Amino acid sequence: MGCGRVGSSLARNLSARGHSTAVIDSNPEAFRRLGPDFGGLTVAGMGFDREVLRRAGTDRADAFAAVSSGDNSNIISARVAREQFAVRNVVARIYDAGRAEVYERLGIPTVATVPWAADQVLRRLLPAGSEPAWRDPSGQLRLDAVYAPVSWIGRTVSALEAAAGVRVAFVTRHGAGVLARGDLVVQEGDHLSLFLREDDAEAVHRVLQHGGEAV
Repeated sequence: MGCGRVGSSLARNLSARGHSTAVIDSNPEAFRRLGPDFGGLTVAGMGFDREVLRRAGTDRADAFAAVSSGDNSNIISARVAREQFAVRNVVARIYDAGRAEVYERLGIPTVATVPWAADQVLRRLLPAGSEPAWRDPSGQLRLDAVYAPVSWIGRTVSALEAAAGVRVAFVTRHGAGVLARGDLVVQEGDHLSLFLREDDAEAVHRVLQHGGEAV
């Protein structure tokens, strides 16, 4: 629902991957953004109107994305898709971060556009490792992406996990992702993706810096 820049890009990508895709927008002119190669269905109308949603095939959809420019329209249409059409995989784009948190608690996954964009810029301005790559909605868990500290090169992933109290999700080595088994030896140039508790972040990075030695 929504055929702006985000919606049209999402629809083209889904269609190119072979998915049967329908796009709803209140302005028929918006469908021009889809381009001549888009083979999906277009439906003009309000995205939270049940008849419009039915014409778009929401009653048999595997997923529904509400990505119009209006928070209210997005959340209403997402709730209708979830509650009245029983679509299991629903996501809504929300500009207001406070609202996004509320709807996350109601079980509707949201993409809070402004905080996400600010976070992406912030992580590129600050020194590497000072901001996490991801936080869970509760704020208790985070994913940090760091280059392998010199003190850990030649040691195993399991030793690092035990000393730092983290879980190494995967390692990027020579541009390729590698699943982080416990016996994997950390090499120079490795990029480590670590899951850790937010409250432990400072202590974890001390351990990474000093190789597990007392500091």
